[in-house]
Amino acid sequence: MSQPRPTVRRRRLASLLVELREAAGKSMEDAAERIGCHKTKISRIENARLGVSLGELRDLLTFYGIDDASYIEELVNLARRGGERGWTRNLGATLPSYADHIDYEETANYIRSFQPLLIAGLLQTPDYARALYGANPEKFSSEQVDQYVHTRMQRQQVLERDDAPHLVIIEGEAALRNEVGGREVMAPQLDRLIESADRPNIDVQVLPFNGGAHVGLTGAFVLFGFPTPAFSDVVCVEHITGTLHMETTEEMRSYTLAFDSLRSLALSPAASLDLIRRVRNEL
Repeated sequence: MSQPRPTVRRRRLASLLVELREAAGKSMEDAAERIGCHKTKISRIENARLGVSLGELRDLLTFYGIDDASYIEELVNLARRGGERGWTRNLGATLPSYADHIDYEETANYIRSFQPLLIAGLLQTPDYARALYGANPEKFSSEQVDQYVHTRMQRQQVLERDDAPHLVIIEGEAALRNEVGGREVMAPQLDRLIESADRPNIDVQVLPFNGGAHVGLTGAFVLFGFPTPAFSDVVCVEHITGTLHMETTEEMRSYTLAFDSLRSLALSPAASLDLIRRVRNEL
């Protein structure tokens, strides 16, 4: 029986503990001696295969020379919630590629999404999402499609919270004009996009067909930013069989630069809204 995948929080804490230990010039043997355990335990903690007790964590942070009280409490809270997957725990094995992505959405305070061909998942209507799943050649059962659509709609609840993330979406004009599910599905989907663009925590811009050559021609991606240093920013690139997550400094730099470039080429929010309305009226 395979072990459950480590949660985003546990993986992030593990990564930070490696960084802090190495910055302090300590070895895994040193850390193990400090908290009175075998090196193997430190290895498992740093590989996110084992949680760390709060007492051990505080002891290790002191050993690594960390004295910023607020930062220590952030890491302690990260450890305390290390086993949580939020509502994704209910997905079971049927939607494994969703779990990490949903964890990022649940904990981010800033989400930037470039979607050249599709309406962003956080703004899709149920019928639009259903049409997308129905077009998959794997031919999902009606029960599977219902579950996938329900999951996508449940994801959108993050935008209703008092501390909802700031969502910035760049849609390609093709996403507006591709009649997913037909006109009867696309019309209310564009209405939803128009309504969403009026919300204070959502910015929608459209990259028009006449934008010419641009870095976004390589495909869609999502950037997640987090409110504390305990979470590094993450890039997500979705593909047919799952989602690739990247979080190195160089990867984030490249994708942030790409998003900023695309945003500068896109229409302003006001002009974007005008274009969305024009496309909607053509249906």
